[in-house]
Amino acid sequence: MKILIASLLALILACSCSDYKLNKEQSAELIQLRAELANINQSKGNIATFLTFQKEDAEQAMNFYISLFDNSKIIEVKRWGKDGPSKEGIIMHATFELNGNLFMCSDSPPIHAWGFTPAVSNFISCKNENELDSLFAKLSENGKVMMPLNNYGFSQKFGFVEDRFGVSWQLNLE
Repeated sequence: MKILIASLLALILACSCSDYKLNKEQSAELIQLRAELANINQSKGNIATFLTFQKEDAEQAMNFYISLFDNSKIIEVKRWGKDGPSKEGIIMHATFELNGNLFMCSDSPPIHAWGFTPAVSNFISCKNENELDSLFAKLSENGKVMMPLNNYGFSQKFGFVEDRFGVSWQLNLE
């Protein structure tokens, strides 16, 4: 055991006395590589909801959703350049979190024959009635109420809305 401790101390001393130093460029590159690795590790193996927007409003929707939920943030945004197949500056691909859940989105250059469907929706378990009422009001504004807030027998208070971007949300009181 004493030999192991002495060896570790010798190794630490040797490393601390080393004249190897990273220059600013190498240090910045190392920081960038660590950030990329963290992003890869964060999304690897996770299932993420991917929202394909067709009206160049992905960024507006992403920012709106982030404003609604605690523990939410933009992780990464890549934009179309001037030589891309779409309008410069709109979102090619973005990754964000809503209350710790991974989402992705893009502004699709081609317009598809399909859009969002209420058959696939985001289900939110609200902690209290105030949270449910607030989310329902904000998400349904300029959207469509599919099921107004009510007791439907399976929940004391539930509502189903399609927001102004066409994304569907089920809101349930726990």
